[in-house]
Amino acid sequence: MRADIHPNYRPVVFQDMSEGVNFVIRSTVETNDTITLEDGAEYPLVKVEISSASHPFFTGTMKIVDTAGRVERFERRYGQRRKA
Repeated sequence: MRADIHPNYRPVVFQDMSEGVNFVIRSTVETNDTITLEDGAEYPLVKVEISSASHPFFTGTMKIVDTAGRVERFERRYGQRRKA
């Protein structure tokens, strides 16, 4: 096999921003952020908005995750039509 053609496959921490849960999974994703966990090791960090810890399919509860104001923007655009 040729050298230096494969991506770096290493442990990476995926952090659910809505629940604050961390998952350590091996991945090739590139990131500049890092985090130090309880074991004292420093890992690359990827922040995700939704994961199995916060997704309604896995939790059984409905929760609106709105980090960009999408619901308010939708209500401003189309909410007036419903009332009229």
